[in-house]
Amino acid sequence: MDDLFHPPVKRSVEIAGHKTSVSLEPFFWDMLRRAAEAEGVPLNALVARIDAQRIGAPQPPGLAGAIRLWLVANRPGQ
Repeated sequence: MDDLFHPPVKRSVEIAGHKTSVSLEPFFWDMLRRAAEAEGVPLNALVARIDAQRIGAPQPPGLAGAIRLWLVANRPGQ
C-alpha cells in the first residue's frame, strides 16, 4: 500500500485500434491488471469494455473516472 497516495501515472492503451492515454494511480493500475487477469482478457480488452459501457451512460464520465468506478463496483465480494 506504499503507492496508495502516489500521483497518477499516464499509460497508453488501445481501444478499437486507437491509442489513447489514461492517467490512473498505481493502485488502480494494479487493480485493473488483476481484474483483467482474473477475467482472462488482455488489459486493453477490459479497458475497451469499460469504455463501451461508459459511452452508453446518460452522462458519461471520463475514461479514467469510468475505470475507477468500474473497479470499485466490481470488487470481489460486491
